[in-house]
Amino acid sequence: MARPVARRLAVLAVSAAVLSVGAAPPSAGKTEAPVTADEKVPVAVGYGGAVASVDADASAAGIEVLRKGGNAVDAAVATAAALGVTEPYSAGIGGGGYFVYYDAKSRTVHTIDGRETAPLTADENLFVENGQAVPFAEAVSSGLSVGTPGTPATWDAALDKWGSERLGTLLKPAERLARDGFTVDATFRSQTASNETRFRYFPDTAELFLPGGRLPVVGSTFKNPDLARTYEELGRKGVGALYRGRLARDIVDTVQEPPVDPASGWKARSGDLSLKDLSAYRTKRQAPTKTSYRGLDVYGMAPSSSGGTTVGEALNILEGTDLSKASDVQYLHRFIEASRISFADRGRWVGDPAFEDVPTKELLSQKYADSRACLIKDDAVLTSPVAPGDPRDPAACGTGGTAAPTTYEGDSTTHLTAADKWGNVVSYTLTIEQTGGSGITVPGRGFILNNELTDFSFTPANPAVHDPNLPGPGKRPRSSMSPTIVLDEHGRPVVALGSPGGATIITTVLQTLTGFLDRGLPLVDAIAAPRASQRNQTTTELEPGLWNSPLKARLEAIGHGFRQNPEIGATTGVQRLPNGKWLAAAETVRRGGGSAMVVRPVP
Repeated sequence: MARPVARRLAVLAVSAAVLSVGAAPPSAGKTEAPVTADEKVPVAVGYGGAVASVDADASAAGIEVLRKGGNAVDAAVATAAALGVTEPYSAGIGGGGYFVYYDAKSRTVHTIDGRETAPLTADENLFVENGQAVPFAEAVSSGLSVGTPGTPATWDAALDKWGSERLGTLLKPAERLARDGFTVDATFRSQTASNETRFRYFPDTAELFLPGGRLPVVGSTFKNPDLARTYEELGRKGVGALYRGRLARDIVDTVQEPPVDPASGWKARSGDLSLKDLSAYRTKRQAPTKTSYRGLDVYGMAPSSSGGTTVGEALNILEGTDLSKASDVQYLHRFIEASRISFADRGRWVGDPAFEDVPTKELLSQKYADSRACLIKDDAVLTSPVAPGDPRDPAACGTGGTAAPTTYEGDSTTHLTAADKWGNVVSYTLTIEQTGGSGITVPGRGFILNNELTDFSFTPANPAVHDPNLPGPGKRPRSSMSPTIVLDEHGRPVVALGSPGGATIITTVLQTLTGFLDRGLPLVDAIAAPRASQRNQTTTELEPGLWNSPLKARLEAIGHGFRQNPEIGATTGVQRLPNGKWLAAAETVRRGGGSAMVVRPVP
């Protein structure tokens, strides 16, 4: 028998309690001073609440809110707004995301679907011209790719239901950061460099992100006064200003007539986003997905995200294997095959439930998972693409249709995790789709618009099978974002986490969860472990830590094929420790390392 998960977690909690890195405690009489962040640390333990994100300035913004008496929701909004300043190529008010909230008083989990939507005029031929799919690279940097932003509405909905502070107050740290500037690091410069060509297509983008016509210099101060003014306006008027006011008109004008440099020769197709689309936008409060795993309850995001169903199905498939006793090869083999199978079902069944009949309950049933788990053999590898099963009529080791390839999703996005002194927790993934989004900055507003509609299938992934992810009027494109919260048998938080990375988000969250829950890794080590990602494709992606490991050859001997990916995901998480303590954890290396902070570190 495997050691009970509860015992393994207790051991991890004791180990975590000896850690003491994080944000320094405030000096007496100076608790109102802004929090500053000079360096990133990947793990912090202490009291009063915790924040983990990819960026130190953003985590500090959340900690500042917690120190002033705000709750986890308030801190999450403040952190997200700051990420819109320091991580503008990954997230911002021009995008959308998914918000998962644990309420400590009722011990319940709630979610907000803040995914972008297609224009109300869109149909399944949104990305088809002359009978052919628009080339992906051309679709990305165009008005055609821009969906109605959902991030501001998500903040508004979360604060209205669970927050304790005004939006204007929570935007102040980010407004200050945009106005006064932040220090450019190597990651920001590298991401700018990789987008330089297309940024130059759009004069407003080039002026903002290529100051003086050049790449920002590492160590220099980057300021965004336009975004500071936009945040100030939203704080003063409310987010309705983005959906119905002058800012809404600016967004619509930019999408319908992308401001292109004529000398660039770039054809930026016009989008059909309208004032009606913006005014009609609504977030969706809906029940989370729920999966039982090793006696714990794993909550995630229901469709339109595929994160909750796909992570949940894979966990159910793995439930029958004692991963705590498996060798490294056996563990990775089972993890890869469970990922392969769950992605096969994701591609066939998951789309926007307002348009598609998504069998969410059936996909998460243990009966269905067992019918799929029996496909996995210890001495052989399934051939991708694996055909989907039929969750409504499970057949042992059966497949129920024609396989479809996994469509591309941008590998940008960002994730933050927050907890407060009352025990509330937020796991929040937000995005503008791929790094740099559409590349189009709203003139005078300081933020880039998303290219989220390219997450739709441009044409059916397999003409012989219904594709649930084709565009439609007001439809939300399928997402892989997987903000997750795990509760124990008493309904108390164990861990919350999530990651960016496009479709690799699902495998990153799954691998981090199993590393922490099954393999006994401390949370920061589970996050740092070298990753594999199998998404029902011919080969599995490996980070260098596995590519250069003897494990690769041993897995190849079973039949696995691999390709290298230099970096997969950028996870953040929080773990509840005994006696009101929290552990915050983030990346040690990926994306230049993440930032974990607590309000009052353990001495």
